[in-house]
Amino acid sequence: MIRARNLTLRFGGPGAVVEVLRGIDLDLAAGETVAVLGPSGSGKSSLMAVLSGLERASGGTLEVAGADWSGLDEDALARARRGSIGIILQAFHLLPTMTAMENVATPLELAGVADARRKAAEELEAVGLGHRLGHYPQQLSGGEQQRVAIARALAPSPLLLFADEPTGNLDSATGETITELLFTRQRAAGATLMVITHDPALAQRCHRILRMEDGQIISDGPGG
Repeated sequence: MIRARNLTLRFGGPGAVVEVLRGIDLDLAAGETVAVLGPSGSGKSSLMAVLSGLERASGGTLEVAGADWSGLDEDALARARRGSIGIILQAFHLLPTMTAMENVATPLELAGVADARRKAAEELEAVGLGHRLGHYPQQLSGGEQQRVAIARALAPSPLLLFADEPTGNLDSATGETITELLFTRQRAAGATLMVITHDPALAQRCHRILRMEDGQIISDGPGG
């Protein structure tokens, strides 16, 4: 599903270059679950951004679902990830003026899905929010907002699902519930999942655990 070779990411100009990713080699198989651990600043979120098409790599090669993403510009990356990539973030990033239904349906409508609202309602029902379709984010708890974010990410039936600290803003009990839901919905969708986390317990739920340091993968071993 993902094949990366010597991926690099750098910012700045002559004399002030910051090397964020330094020669990443990585393969992810279809349906695989992978956790990425590492201290803050190790490059975890930057790796996710490059692999998901949110950021262009500075060098190296990247294939996603058999397509070469290496030379794509920002517009082409946006088109390539549409419908193929689902992203869940720590801060939820729901649109405050839209209901739960609208937050999930809008990306589907923009992608031209004819029955977007029916699909959105089904996804919200699947995450236990069938009774909250008309509620706005400020009317939902943190756990409920993350459920909406999971539904939004999975509604287009993506091949790849990325989650960056999905339980970081939640208490431990709610975090465990969201973790269970995330893996349940990922299995149902058959999506490949990469989770950026500081939580070793969450990481142990994955098939593989990658550890990063200074923009490099320093270990790649089995999960729980």
